[in-house]
Amino acid sequence: MEIIAIALAALLLSFCATSLLARADAPLRALDRPNERSLHVRPTPRTGGIAIGGTIAIGWLLLYTFNPVPDFFAAICIGALAVMLVSLLDDLYRLSPLLRLAGHLAGAGIVLSVGLAPEQLGYPGGSWAWQPTVAYMLVGLLIVWMINLYNFMDGMDGFAGGMTVIGFGTLSLLGWIDGAAGFAGASLVVAAAAGGFLVRNFPPARIFMGDSGSVTLGFLVAAFSLWGVAEGIFQLWVPMLVFSPFVVDATITLIRRAARGERLWMAHCSHYYQRLVRMGWGHRRTALAEYVLMMSCAVSVFIVAHARPMWQWAMLLFWAVVYSVIALMIHRLERSRSEAAHA
Repeated sequence: MEIIAIALAALLLSFCATSLLARADAPLRALDRPNERSLHVRPTPRTGGIAIGGTIAIGWLLLYTFNPVPDFFAAICIGALAVMLVSLLDDLYRLSPLLRLAGHLAGAGIVLSVGLAPEQLGYPGGSWAWQPTVAYMLVGLLIVWMINLYNFMDGMDGFAGGMTVIGFGTLSLLGWIDGAAGFAGASLVVAAAAGGFLVRNFPPARIFMGDSGSVTLGFLVAAFSLWGVAEGIFQLWVPMLVFSPFVVDATITLIRRAARGERLWMAHCSHYYQRLVRMGWGHRRTALAEYVLMMSCAVSVFIVAHARPMWQWAMLLFWAVVYSVIALMIHRLERSRSEAAHA
């Protein structure tokens, strides 16, 4: 019961802190001003990450007053603090890409320093053992990529907040089912903190989470995925499926941009969710459609989490087909819209 009470308190605290930061007379105010690549049309505060991060810190402190904490949890906290501080400075003063990357690498290094790189990569029905050097390289790349893809996908009202609520809510339930109360409670606090923020971020958004929120949450997705693997709660493909609405969109978009020879570090508006908004779907309709996709991924994980490997592979193949169909439909919608505009 303590965990539920702490999560409810985190939800309320996050809502109150977010509401305060969204006010015109907020004590700390940084505005995200729209440009030609933006989906919003008016200057909006981008300090919501302070409310999310502060609430998570307080919630975790209360949580582990009553529950045991694994030794490596301190490293996750320190890593999250490091990437959040660097990202907050970027929100306020616009740091160079190299400084931002240095912060991301520092967070990844802190997690790797406590041995959270798994010795083998699990997949349905088996695992692939890899050399320690390969493990550290690939896991470090995973952490940095999750940090950045979450930041890339935080470009629409209610999007990253909704993914965090659904994604970490799912991780929490997986922890409860496995009997890992510490993991379940920590995940639930993250979901609650994002939920309180989402009330003010749902379309039309009154505040954005900024890099201090999206970068920190991306780091936590990677860290909690590794935590779950370390405690045997799930294999790595499980959280990747849970967060696949973000992972697939960001990864495919990156590959397509690289194939076209674009500068990958430059701002753009070619993510699938951005294209839907620009085609007239708007923030609210696109966000609700994405929520359905997120919930469907979460439900599919519970269906096959303890099923035979054959059914797990079948589910992964099913989602590969679903994402291919979605991408094809968006391409066709764009082509039809373009043809109609030139008719």
